Amino acid sequence: MSDILKFHSKPETNQSLWQMLRIEAHNIYRNEILLRPLVNSVVLDKENLEQALSCRLASRLDSNDLNMSTLYDLFVSVYQENPELRAIIEADLQAVFSRDPACHTPLQAFLFFKGFHALQAHRIAHVLYKAGRHNIAYLLQSQSSNHFAVDIHPAARIGRGIMLDHATGLVVGETATIGDNASILHGVTLGGTGKKDGDRHPKIGNNVLIGANASILGNIKIGNCSRVASGSVVLSDVPDSKTVAGVPARVVGDAGCDQPSESMNQKL
Repeated sequence: MSDILKFHSKPETNQSLWQMLRIEAHNIYRNEILLRPLVNSVVLDKENLEQALSCRLASRLDSNDLNMSTLYDLFVSVYQENPELRAIIEADLQAVFSRDPACHTPLQAFLFFKGFHALQAHRIAHVLYKAGRHNIAYLLQSQSSNHFAVDIHPAARIGRGIMLDHATGLVVGETATIGDNASILHGVTLGGTGKKDGDRHPKIGNNVLIGANASILGNIKIGNCSRVASGSVVLSDVPDSKTVAGVPARVVGDAGCDQPSESMNQKL
């Protein structure tokens, strides 16, 4: 069995995610000369997961407004001041690895998957926003939108264990919330209706699966363990453990399992 295939087996309980990333980085360093500078600078040269992620995000969000060095220092400081973010990073990375069949090792998602990167950039922006640093948070939102085609307002609250699959075209409004263990595909909008201020965006429950190009609009609730079919327009509350589909969406059946966000089964 190759070293890469071993990552599909459950890791030893004493083997951390950071150790797994480093093992795979060593494999790439040995086998792919062109990627040696990348894996060395991002993983092998770093002391921990937070430094590695700070480096990768900074390189992808580098711009004339904030250069890579400045971004790296900012991100590292956020992680140092908010140590609880490490467990959230690990949960998000594990969500991608376990649910996306195109992800063969955790390091692939860590280095290359823009849905994971966009989500981690949002998490940093959210911390800064809550600390009152609104303008720098908005700049990170803007840069993330430019680089990843993902637009998440820094005030939006997002739980852990989230997979943004492909993520292109995702829009999440200011007062939206997303529970734990959600899976959200590309082109999804969690938006408002009209131009009223205040609490105006959807509240997504735990273990929810939202299909590609679905639009969920207004201050409505999507129940735990529910599914929203691709292309649907949801304008009213969705009960727990149900599947909705259509324009406008209506209940078409049960969700089919306890945790549709993990099964990723989108058949009606």
